[in-house]
Amino acid sequence: MTIAAQIKMATEDALKHLYPGVEIPVSSITVNQTKPEFTGDYTVVLFPFVKLLRKKPDELGQQLGSYLIEKTGLFSGFDIVSGFLNLTVTDKYWVNFLLNHFNDQHYAEKPKHDRRIMVEYSSPNTNKPLHFGHLRNIFLGFAMAEVLKASGNQVVKANLINDRGIHICKSMIAWQHYAQGDTPERTGIKGDHLVGDYYVKFNDVYKQQVAKLVSEGMDEAIAEKEAPIMKETQEMLRNWEAGDSDTRSLWEMMNGWVYKGFNESYKRLGVDFDKMYYESDTYLLGKKIVEQGLQKGVLYKKEDGSVWVDLEDEGLDQKLLLRGDGTSVYITQDLGTAKLKYNDYKLDQSIYVIADEQNYHMQVLKLILKKLGEPCADGIYHLSYGMVELPTGRMKSREGTVVDADDMMDEMIALAREQTEQAGKTEGFSQEELDKLYETIGMGALKFYLLRVDPKKKMIFDPKESIDLHGFTATFIQYAHARICSILRKENVPLMPPNTRFQTFCCNEAILPAEKKLMLALEQYPSILENAAVEYNPSLLCNYSFLIAQLFNSFYDEHSISKAENEEKKHLRLMIIVMTAQVLRHAMHLLGIRLPEKM
Repeated sequence: MTIAAQIKMATEDALKHLYPGVEIPVSSITVNQTKPEFTGDYTVVLFPFVKLLRKKPDELGQQLGSYLIEKTGLFSGFDIVSGFLNLTVTDKYWVNFLLNHFNDQHYAEKPKHDRRIMVEYSSPNTNKPLHFGHLRNIFLGFAMAEVLKASGNQVVKANLINDRGIHICKSMIAWQHYAQGDTPERTGIKGDHLVGDYYVKFNDVYKQQVAKLVSEGMDEAIAEKEAPIMKETQEMLRNWEAGDSDTRSLWEMMNGWVYKGFNESYKRLGVDFDKMYYESDTYLLGKKIVEQGLQKGVLYKKEDGSVWVDLEDEGLDQKLLLRGDGTSVYITQDLGTAKLKYNDYKLDQSIYVIADEQNYHMQVLKLILKKLGEPCADGIYHLSYGMVELPTGRMKSREGTVVDADDMMDEMIALAREQTEQAGKTEGFSQEELDKLYETIGMGALKFYLLRVDPKKKMIFDPKESIDLHGFTATFIQYAHARICSILRKENVPLMPPNTRFQTFCCNEAILPAEKKLMLALEQYPSILENAAVEYNPSLLCNYSFLIAQLFNSFYDEHSISKAENEEKKHLRLMIIVMTAQVLRHAMHLLGIRLPEKM
């Protein structure tokens, strides 16, 4: 239990004893960290009790502070400032805190419980490679899964592959017409990139055909439907759903190229999945659910045979679920997948990591499932996030203006190499060690920059800013960790020393301000981790890790370890930096970011 939680409980108990018979809601007790300009560590806000207890703030603060010092043993003093009770925690508490947790690799983690959560992320289409726009989704989903796991939940990481539909057929048609049998092996092009090239080719040809029809006098809206390559693509989709063997064979071959490419990218990104779902497997279940909805009268059919749901009573509109020719739309397979996921794992919660441009889609999905009486509906949670743009603007895959995820990774690693070489930091490393370091720095910078912003906010990614050693970056945190590791190597202390090394430690020296600031922040890590899980917001861990790195730098600039005043101080400071390093490693590991021991 954190000291803030203990103070809240102690305050509740104190108020009950000091003022028996007065009901004081626990929710009215607010405990904050004391502002730096005042004396104290934590502050109890007195205003909520003043009117209720009919006491002046100073009188109430005096009674409460005296009681807490006498009865708890947690505090060495208090100060009352304008309705705020500032409490100073005893040095003994901080020493015991260090002894109990300085080398606890599972510090802040909660015991495992039975709550089952699935986090679905990435969810790419097999008509193009993973692109830069996917990266925020992937890193956010992975980090949230790890945060929820550390919070005691049973977590399943899932990936829904959108491997069928009109967009897939576009790449297939273009490959048939223009590839002349090209394969990844023949061209030397990564499979997902090769297929993506033909998706762009389709769009180029389609635009030309539409323009030609319009120039011949056809209305543009009609031309878009009548363009020969589009009609071929729609016929291919019908053939695919009818099980045509040639169409299915081509589909399997091209998807196989893409899957191999995806797996290579996921490995480089350092992310994994426990369960893979495929739209080609779930869309039939979705169609079955739609048929059942028709039978129940929840859904209705129009004259052209298309199936719809009416959500006007819920403040929305009518939504297409099946086309007139019987082919599926996106939400059809989403219905099937939602039910299948629930049946597979009996989930308490199913988290969809999807961009905010799909807010309406997710709202509709949940409403339809509720109307159909599906038990999976209540557990659906949309982790909506803002889109990422580059300084040059928004990317469009169909126009070939996207930045591939592979290319972005290469660029970040190249930037890490350039920065390290310019700083003259390559001595003492083998080439293999340097290559690993460049990847660690480059990938850490990429992940941290995309995770450091609240998911709900849109953002612009600047590669050079993301790797600035002196900025709000993973590089700054990685360097702080490397400094700690260097200190520990010089003192011959392992990263995670056994308890026996410090079991006889006692400290009669006063804890100094810079020491306490860092310990106070380390003690707050369980609350930060809990808030990140509750708010579905990994950026809280980014902000916290950066703060810890800053506090360590200030602490180390102010206090020597190797030349400490005495052995007691040296041992205390060694324990502080050991815990600092392990908390940084734990928090950054949840974000999928590695911390080097040398930089």
